[in-house]
Order: sequence, then structure tokens, then C-alpha cells
Amino acid sequence: MEILWFLLALCMLAVIVGPIMLRRRGGIRQVAPGSPDAADPENYGFVRQEELDIRMPGPDQDLLDVLAVVQGTQEWRAASQLLAGTPKESEIRWQRVQAFAGAASLELAQRPGEGGAWLRKWRAEAPKDAGGAAVHAEFLVQQAWRTAAVGTDDFRIILEEAHTVCGEAALLAPGDPVPYIVELAVARGLGYSHEQFDQLWAKVIDRAPAHMGAHIAALHYWCEKWHGSAELVDRFATAAAARAPQGSLLAALPLFALYENLPEVNLVQGFYRGAVVTKAVGGAMFAVHAARADDPVLAQVRHLLVFFLVRMERWSEAMHQLVHIDGHVGALPWIQDSDPAAEYTVYRALAVAGYEANGGSPATLPQ
Repeated sequence: MEILWFLLALCMLAVIVGPIMLRRRGGIRQVAPGSPDAADPENYGFVRQEELDIRMPGPDQDLLDVLAVVQGTQEWRAASQLLAGTPKESEIRWQRVQAFAGAASLELAQRPGEGGAWLRKWRAEAPKDAGGAAVHAEFLVQQAWRTAAVGTDDFRIILEEAHTVCGEAALLAPGDPVPYIVELAVARGLGYSHEQFDQLWAKVIDRAPAHMGAHIAALHYWCEKWHGSAELVDRFATAAAARAPQGSLLAALPLFALYENLPEVNLVQGFYRGAVVTKAVGGAMFAVHAARADDPVLAQVRHLLVFFLVRMERWSEAMHQLVHIDGHVGALPWIQDSDPAAEYTVYRALAVAGYEANGGSPATLPQ
């Protein structure tokens, strides 16, 4: 009987791992690093794994410059000035709040008791600064997920504090959607009822009806593993995409809903070539082509497209997305992994290998 269970386990492992290890089209096979047959992402000018930036989905030089000053001097004023000069309803303001909070959280993890001192000084010296309050609230949210197990007393205590700080930030900046977007994660962690969440969501869309970052945050609440279902998250995404303004990346939201609905283990052969995935990827590709080149959410959509295109074995299209986003990995799906850079690098290597196995090369890839 033990042998039977062992053989059954081997069969299950082959079903799960097989599509990744052996690709039917293109004949991809694993080789040792340094082998003459090994595809090298660096041939395409891609950034080395240890140099990938996990803080942001795409480049924001102003933010990088300010972060360098803040972290180098432990003075917060440059961060305050940058947020004060960023439009309240813009996607990039939300991304910058997340980046500042993430930087402080990472500092604290690396240097317990010392890291992130600039954020503590910011709040102590300028308690009425709306930007500082928003960053503090998002910092607490990130700390809850980083340092405490979901559902524990510690987790709830941190999120309750985040809820309080969200309220302070909202009072300091009427019309700013960011405090309410931060609270979307609080709602998920504390288990707001659907009615409570709808009331919170109304405050978000009253201030920024087409805010992609807010919609992505709301998707998490509506997914089955939290407080909704596969049907509810799909309905939310489809409705948002249907009312998306021309050129808005909200048209790509069903792809994010599909990602939220993915099973932990997929045993359906051809799932990633099926109609559901093909339709969602097609919608996201259309949204990317229609969007402004400087849309701050564009990189986030491209990152998720890489994930799906690689699994669909659409190597050339995956490579086309990679040339636009490489260097930054602070986006779904990579940030769901404990090592975002490593996870991204695996998919990038698969894309390069698949591209070259089908006749591609650095010379044939448009930049």
C-alpha cells in the first residue's frame, strides 16, 4: 500500500511540474548554468537578479532621488515635499506612499529598533502633515502582514492602529483617496462586512473613480480566500472594465481578477490556453496598447502579463513586455513571493529560453 501511495504521489508531481520542466513547443529543457546551451538573460541587457528593485513596479526617478536623501540623512522633509507636490487623485501618489512605507518597513526589518527612524520623526515633528499620516497608515498595514500572522491578536492590534491613522490622514487631506485606499487593506484584514466595505469603497470612487490601484486593492477583498467569491471578484472586475474611460488600464482589471481566482494547484491540462485566460490576456494587451506611455500603472499590467504569457508559452509577447519593465519587480505577482526578485527571474529565464528555442535572439527583439 505504501508503494501505491508513493507511485500516486509521483504521478501527481509529474502532472504539476511536468508542464513547467518540459515544454512541448520549442523543446525547452533545463541545462546547467554556464552551459553553452543555457539562455542568458544578460544578453538582452536585463538587470542581474541582485540589482532588481523590489520597491516599485516601474521607474520613478524623483522618488528614487528623494528616497536616497531620506534614507541617507534620516530626514523626512524631502519626502513630505514630494508628496505635497503630487496630485492627490493620481496613481503615482498612491505608488509613492506605498514605496515610502515599504522602505521604512524594510529598514525596520533590517535594523530592528533603528530602521525607519525618519518616519517616526516625520510623524512626531509634523503630526498635521497629510503625507506623513498616509505613509504611516500604509506602513502599519505592511507591518501587520510582514510581522504578524493573519487573525492573531498582534495582527488585529496593528490593523486597528492603521485604521485610526487612516482616519487622521483623511481628516488632514479632504478629497485625497489614498487614506481610504490604505483602509481597503485594513478592511480585508479586519473582515469588514460587505456593507461596510461598500461604504468605504464609495468614498474611494467619489474621489478617484478610475483609480486602478484602488481597484486592484479592492479585488483582494472580494476574492474567495478573503471575503467574497470567484463570482463576486469577477463581477467587480468586469463592471469596472466595462465603464473604464478610453485609454484607461481599468480594461485590464479582469486579468487581475483571474489571477486572484487561480487555484493553488492547477491540474487542468491546457488551462492557460483556454478561452477564459485568452480573453483576459487579450483584454489586458488591448489596454496596454491603448494606454499612455507614461501611465504609472502600465508597468503593473505588464508584470502580470509576463506571468500569464510565460505560462501560455507566448514567448515573444512575454519578451516584449519584459523589455519595458525589467529592473523593477515591486508588483503582482512577484510581491506575493517571499523573494520577489528570484520569482521574477525564474519567469524571465523561461521567457528567454522559450524565445530562443523558437528562433529568437537579442538581434530579433525590438527594444
